[in-house]
Amino acid sequence: MKIGPSTVAVVTGGASGLGAATARALAARGAKVTLFDLNATLGSSLAAEIDGHFAQVDVTNEASVDAGFAAARAAHGQENVLVCCAGIGFPAKTAARSRKDGTIGHFPLDAFNSVIQVNLVGTFRCVAKAAAGMLTLEPGADGERGAIVMTASVAAEDGQVGQAAYSASKGGIVGMTLPIARDLMGDGVRINTILPGIFDTPLMNAAPDAVKETLAASVPFPKRFGMPAEYAAAAIGLIENSYFNGEDVRLDGGIRMASR
Repeated sequence: MKIGPSTVAVVTGGASGLGAATARALAARGAKVTLFDLNATLGSSLAAEIDGHFAQVDVTNEASVDAGFAAARAAHGQENVLVCCAGIGFPAKTAARSRKDGTIGHFPLDAFNSVIQVNLVGTFRCVAKAAAGMLTLEPGADGERGAIVMTASVAAEDGQVGQAAYSASKGGIVGMTLPIARDLMGDGVRINTILPGIFDTPLMNAAPDAVKETLAASVPFPKRFGMPAEYAAAAIGLIENSYFNGEDVRLDGGIRMASR
């Protein structure tokens, strides 16, 4: 699928970080882009910058997602590209003894559920609804109707201490990539997943400089954080290369995460 003026895209988590970079890359190629995000200030600003559309969407809420897709389709028509970048994290050990007073606690289950609901269920909710819409489109070259990119993480394969919820959510995304591709193969919709490593995002920028330097040095090559534009380039490649389907692709500088 060649990205251009006939491309209609929705990017979840599109107001910042990986999603924002992808939205800019799509718009630079002529695509009409709608951003889904909870941050209305950043989302509206970026939508104005790229001549796109913003919808304030909570991916954990069915009605919110339905309203977002309705608004996106009213603005630009039926999407033929979806990139899912919305995600959260909550670090905590499965069970641990407090160093302060010796009390024993476990991962708060409401927080575990929240991570699963945003990262895994929220991703699937948007994928299912976008795919259903794509099936209404007339097929193009190779019978293709649409292309979807999901975002997992290297934590899906080598999660660290405290990442049980995050790794479970991202591992679920990896695990559902091939079955979804098989579900949609007869109707010309492709889906692939990117597993980013350590990226220069607003969340990472909040870490202390010493922590960031140590993390960057741990990347085999190049010894730095990945840049959001590099994620966007990978997403563009997966969208435009119609022979990519059902794949999980690490984008990590060769890193394999240690236990902590």
